[in-house]
Amino acid sequence: MNSQKKYQSFGEFWPYYLDQHSKPKTKWIHFAGTSMAVIILFILIFTGKLWLIPVMLICGYAPAWYAHYFTEHNRPATFTYPLWSLAADFKMWFLMLTGKIKS
Repeated sequence: MNSQKKYQSFGEFWPYYLDQHSKPKTKWIHFAGTSMAVIILFILIFTGKLWLIPVMLICGYAPAWYAHYFTEHNRPATFTYPLWSLAADFKMWFLMLTGKIKS
């Protein structure tokens, strides 16, 4: 799929996002990073410790970016479509969590 295309909706973006996460290892690294970020978010909510915000972001994004550069060999969609990428990451995470997406 063409990364230069300007997506007009999340529905158009979703297949591109999946294409950029074609390898099972990439999906599982994303799943692990997103899971850590979710856990840290809950800890942040219950403790109010704002210093956890950068920790949460690093735990969520660092593994994902690592997977793109060293496993998938592509550029993370986050840099072009930050909000849709975040939404797609959580959609992929939920679908993996519930066994509704192939890894």
